[in-house]
Amino acid sequence: MAKEENFITNALGKQAAYNLANVTKTKPQFGALTPKWLTKLLEFKGLETGIYRVNKVVEGETPLDVLCSATKKDDIIPEGFVQYQTEPREYQLNSISTIVNINTAVEDVYSSPYDQAQEQIALAVESLRERQESQLINNDDYGLLKNIADSQRIQSRTGAPTPDDLDELITKVWKEPSFFLAHPRAIAAFERECTKRGVPPVTADIAGGRFILWRGIPIIPTDKLLVDGLKNPKSQSGKTNILLVRTGEAKRGVIGLYQAGMKNEHSRGLSIRFRGIDNKGVASYLLSLYCSAAILADDAIAVLEDVEVGEYYDY
Repeated sequence: MAKEENFITNALGKQAAYNLANVTKTKPQFGALTPKWLTKLLEFKGLETGIYRVNKVVEGETPLDVLCSATKKDDIIPEGFVQYQTEPREYQLNSISTIVNINTAVEDVYSSPYDQAQEQIALAVESLRERQESQLINNDDYGLLKNIADSQRIQSRTGAPTPDDLDELITKVWKEPSFFLAHPRAIAAFERECTKRGVPPVTADIAGGRFILWRGIPIIPTDKLLVDGLKNPKSQSGKTNILLVRTGEAKRGVIGLYQAGMKNEHSRGLSIRFRGIDNKGVASYLLSLYCSAAILADDAIAVLEDVEVGEYYDY
């Protein structure tokens, strides 16, 4: 009599099914990246030599002032010339660099569906751009905060940023102001003050983003204007600054500077150079970003200092 054999088939396990399944993958998500509105809205000028000299007229009376004060009875025509500053400010481009190393075996084997080398370089470029925006504001040499004239600095009346304070900023940059620049916490504090007064600001779409406006001027968010020295402070309270900027060389405003016409140019002011492959099969890329900023006239920028962001109200 033939022996009967019985087989029990186990149900397909989750891990086995997962191993057989196709996985939909995304590109690397870098949570620290920001929209970088400052570098998008600031007008930039390309340099050929890496040095930008800002020639200014000496402050004080000019021949035009004398001419305008002359009367018809004057027999003598006013004469003279406009005097320039003998030691004008020169801005030199600052270099921000990094090196990206990629194992060629990884690039060869794991570059589907995304090219590993290109993804690594793209993340490095974004990191350099983040650093650039921070330097435009906070650099000890050319940063906007460090170069605002004393006459263009004001303090908040109550600590919190009020409509009166932003109006006062406008009196400092009244010739075609382009935008306010503030930390998101400062913008939220300003909106609370507006709500308290019953004058909520309107919004508008500008350059692909949606911003609130005050007196028709957009308020641009950036976490590079720090709160108590931090991008993301844990405390609800803290102090920061709010800037008002006029941008553009033709308007004698604030402009960004970059090196134009570089070899291996990737984008504005940025070059990417392949450094070769070592004997361990590691490919190396050098990324260099050259940038600076210049304030062409004192009244091109003003700052509201020591703004308190932790004022809240029960309505």
